[in-house]
Amino acid sequence: MAFMEKPPAGKVLLDDTVPLTAQIEASQSLHSHTEYIIRVQRGVSAENSWQIVRRYSDFDLLNNSLQISALSLPLPPKKLIGNMEREFIAERQKGLQAYLDVITSHHILSNCELVKKFLDPNSYSVNYTEIALQHVSMFFRSEPKWEVVEPLKDIGWRIRKKYFLMKIKNQPKERLMLSWADLGPDKYLSDKDLQCAVKLLSSCSHPYIYKITFATANESSALVIRPFSEKGTLKDLIYKAKPKDPFLKKYCNPKKIQGLELQQIKTYGRQILEVLKFLHEKGFPYGHLHSANVMLDGDTCKLLDLENSLLGLPSFYRSYFSQFRKINTLESIDVHCFGHLLYEMTYGRPPDTIPVDSFPPAPSVFVVSVLESILTCEAMKNGMPTVARLLQMPLFSDVLLTNSEKPQFKVPTKLKEALKTSKECIEKRLTEEQKLIHQHRRLTRAQSHHGSEEEKKKRKILARKKSKRSAYESGEEHSAKYSNSNNSAGSGASSPLTSPSSPTPPSTAEHASF
Repeated sequence: MAFMEKPPAGKVLLDDTVPLTAQIEASQSLHSHTEYIIRVQRGVSAENSWQIVRRYSDFDLLNNSLQISALSLPLPPKKLIGNMEREFIAERQKGLQAYLDVITSHHILSNCELVKKFLDPNSYSVNYTEIALQHVSMFFRSEPKWEVVEPLKDIGWRIRKKYFLMKIKNQPKERLMLSWADLGPDKYLSDKDLQCAVKLLSSCSHPYIYKITFATANESSALVIRPFSEKGTLKDLIYKAKPKDPFLKKYCNPKKIQGLELQQIKTYGRQILEVLKFLHEKGFPYGHLHSANVMLDGDTCKLLDLENSLLGLPSFYRSYFSQFRKINTLESIDVHCFGHLLYEMTYGRPPDTIPVDSFPPAPSVFVVSVLESILTCEAMKNGMPTVARLLQMPLFSDVLLTNSEKPQFKVPTKLKEALKTSKECIEKRLTEEQKLIHQHRRLTRAQSHHGSEEEKKKRKILARKKSKRSAYESGEEHSAKYSNSNNSAGSGASSPLTSPSSPTPPSTAEHASF
C-alpha cells in the first residue's frame, strides 16, 4: 500500500494535553508600541519553560480568533491615545495576565491549536491540515474507490487529528468520515503489532461499538474510516450542536444548558458501562471516554475511537486524572471519565472543578450516588469503583437491554500479550507524571506556608525571642566572667597581716585585737 510512503519516522513525543501556564515577566516600550515578555511553562517543571514576546495586537488577533467560542473573554480594551504611559502599561499588563489565566485554565480553550500556537510557536508551527491532506491524498492513490467530499475543519479537539467527509464512488449518497492522526507519546506497540491491532478493529462487532469500515497504520500515523452520522454524538445531543461545526463553536458556551431525561441517563449509562466491561475483559485498553466519543444510533450509544489508545494518543481528561495518584490504571481512567460523562448527561454541562464538592439537584438520588462515588474528594483519595460495581448500583441495575447482537472481537494471544505490555507502559508514564505533580504540589504548599503572613509573623516573634535569649545569655556570661575575674584578683593578692603560706585569713576579731 502506498499510504504515506515516506513518513517521518516514529511517534510524536510531545503530550499536547500537558497544561501550559503563562506569566508576564516584564514589558518594554519601543518607539511606537509595547512588548510583553511572557514566561511559558509546560507542566510542573520550571526547567521546561521558555520566553515569548507579544504585543497587544497579538493578543487582539488571538482574541478575535477565539470569538467563535462565544465566550466573554477579559481582554483589556484598545486605547489609541496615551497607550505609552507608564501607568497605563502597568494596568494593561495586569489585564493581559488575567486574560492569559482564563485561556490557560479553560479546558477546551487551553487545548485548542490557536492558544497552543500563541504560547508555544516552536512546537506548533506546522499546518496540520495540509499535512493530513497530503497523507490522505497518498492513501487515495492506492484506494481509488473512495474520494474526499470536504474537510471537516476543527470538528475535534485534537491538534494532530484531522477529519474528512468522504464517499464511495459507486455509492455517492453514502457518507463516510475519515480521521487521520499522528502516533502519540503513549504508543508502545511495535509497528508490526500496531498494524495488526488497527486492522483488527474493523472485525470488531458489538452492539455498543461504532462500526469501523477500514483502518490502517504505519510507523508514524494511522488512518480510520467509519460511517458518518448526521445525528452526531452524545455531546451534540446534550449541547444541541450541529456535528459539522468546529469544536470551539459547539461546546464552549452552549445557548441552553439542559441535562437529559432520567431514562436516557440510565440507558446510555448502562450501555456505555457494558461496552467498557467488554473491552476490559478482552484486555483491550481504552482510556478515551468522553461524550464526543459516543455516537448515537437511535436510542443506542456506540463507542468511538477505539484506535486512540493503540496510537498512543493522550486522553481528553488527562489533565484532570493526572492530579490524582489513585487513578493509575486504564480501568480507573475509564471510570473517572465515565463520571465526567454522567455529570454532563445529568446537568448539561461539565463540572466546574474536579473534585466536586457538592452536586446540584438531580433527577434521582441514585444519579448523585454514582457521581459521589467517582468525582468527590473522598473518591479521589480512596480510588475509583470498578465498572462491575457501577453496574450493580441502583441507577443502572434495573435497566433492560433489548439489543440481541452477539459481541465478537477475537484478539490473537500474541497480540493480547503486546497489548498488556503496552497498557503497563501507558500506566507507568502516567504514574511517573503523577509523582512529579505530587512532589511539586508538596513543595508549593511548603513554600506557600513559609511565605504566608502568619508564618512571617511567627518567624519574627521567634527571632525576637531568640535575640532576647541570646542577649540574656550574653549578659549572664559577661556577669559570670566579671565575677570570676574579681574573685581571681582577690585571692591572688597577699594580705599584709598574714604570711603567704597561711591557709586561711585572720578573723575580724583577730584584726581588732591589734
